[in-house]
Amino acid sequence: MSDAAAPPDSAAVTVTALGDWPGQDPVEATRIIRGELGHPNLPFLPSLPDRGAGSDEIGRTAGLLAELPVDLQPHGWRLVDHPGRDLRRAVSALSTDFDVLAEAVGAEDAPAAELKVHCRGPLSLAANLHLHSGERALLDHGARRDLRDALIEGIGSLLQRAATASPGAKLTLQVDEPEISRIFAGTIPTASGYRTLRAVPEHEAAEAWTLLAEGAGKAGAAGVVLAFSTAEQVSLTRRVPGVGVAVPVGAVSHREWEALAELIEDGRTLWAGVPVPNGRPPRAQQTADVILRPWRGLGLTVGSLGSVRLVPAGSLAERGPDRAREMLAHLHQSADALNQAIADA
Repeated sequence: MSDAAAPPDSAAVTVTALGDWPGQDPVEATRIIRGELGHPNLPFLPSLPDRGAGSDEIGRTAGLLAELPVDLQPHGWRLVDHPGRDLRRAVSALSTDFDVLAEAVGAEDAPAAELKVHCRGPLSLAANLHLHSGERALLDHGARRDLRDALIEGIGSLLQRAATASPGAKLTLQVDEPEISRIFAGTIPTASGYRTLRAVPEHEAAEAWTLLAEGAGKAGAAGVVLAFSTAEQVSLTRRVPGVGVAVPVGAVSHREWEALAELIEDGRTLWAGVPVPNGRPPRAQQTADVILRPWRGLGLTVGSLGSVRLVPAGSLAERGPDRAREMLAHLHQSADALNQAIADA
């Protein structure tokens, strides 16, 4: 596997987003994203949860699982014996997105040199998929293992389709584990809601992520980034060779920044999650300072800021297209402020 989290070639702070996008029109979403995230930034294949079942993050990822069909029940997505309408809907939506992407790339005079695809990670997926009994798949070690292996195979197919839709693009895989802190803490409720599921050991997660990153590398990914909803698990990421990390940076403790500094010094990429405000975004320099102050305080060189990509810390799907574009504009301005700090160093 190549260096799974090498800094951008530009050695400058760049911008991407975590994958979800408002609206139901993949053509419009793709047009905006590829227009707003040109070189050296990272365009991505969007998911559009507003389209409904099968376009939500769990259904979209479950549709990748090799030989593990799912359907949708009132309590959520469930593993079943035979594929049905709900799975076909998820598969069809993703196929449409790739067709739209291929058409957009084909119409561009100079297609972007990079592309990101994303999926839900194996443990957060297991926390949101149900067995035949109705219980969460997270409960059963064998089910977690089967999901992990099926997801690795499905990711291989996802990356191959991305390579076909965007020929020659350097591919990055983003793996989302938003429930991981609750999974480690043992606070995920059972299906009945009367108990909680036993905590999953950290070594199992590290092994799953390592196997997934290795599989992604073999399937053509040049980079793999683990996305968390907090910075609590950053130190665990060091046990997964080569991967980068995406975390919100608005409320990172000094200890967590120290863990991030170790990753950066190890040559990993940091995707710094910037809060998505309800109102007008703050000044770009204010956002830049959220990163610059701890960076300098830990003795990291300003030049190493080139290992950073700025991303929205929250969902853009809930904001509407205009607000999503406004957030990307804020990230660009904040990246400019950080790149000026590099230039001035």
